[in-house]
Amino acid sequence: MKTILKGRILTIPNLLSLIRILLIPLFVWFYLSRKDITATVIILAASALTDALDGLIARRFHMISDFGKALDPFADKLTQFAMLCCLLICFPRMILLIFVLVVKELFVASTQLMVIKKTDQVLGSAWHGKVTTMLLYAVMLLHLVWLDLPDLLSWSLELLCIFMLLLSGVLYAIRNFRAVQAGKEPEPQTEEQEPEMEEKGFENQES
Repeated sequence: MKTILKGRILTIPNLLSLIRILLIPLFVWFYLSRKDITATVIILAASALTDALDGLIARRFHMISDFGKALDPFADKLTQFAMLCCLLICFPRMILLIFVLVVKELFVASTQLMVIKKTDQVLGSAWHGKVTTMLLYAVMLLHLVWLDLPDLLSWSLELLCIFMLLLSGVLYAIRNFRAVQAGKEPEPQTEEQEPEMEEKGFENQES
């Protein structure tokens, strides 16, 4: 049974997500300024590890929070965007993947805001989102360690990421629109409410 800590911010999973955000300027500096690929790979791998750990800890120790459900994917996307922008130096074709990533995330975020407005709920990540995140981390790490990656393989991996991004975006949109529709539906009338309405109707007729 999952426990949702709506008001909790200072939890271990949320701190791990925050660490992931703080690692972004570090690996960007190592990659762009120091040209240190090894350090960049280590930091990015550590970032991916915190991503796996925060979800595991949240579920295992019942530390799921609404804030964490928003912070975790935000940290993921910020990390992915920063690293993909760095890879543009050696792999200009990454611009297409970056474009799809940004458009997909903006679209999903807008539907998430609709859900929050209508239902006052923050929906967490789904399996396809987690698969896409892990795939992006793997592809970014591979491009970091294999600078002379064959074009065909690089393009194939990029297209696979684009496919998963689009699939995940569509599935998130379906889930979020369904949640909005469910939030708009009027609450079913209970049997206890019906006699009350009838009594009020008789009273109005007598008056």
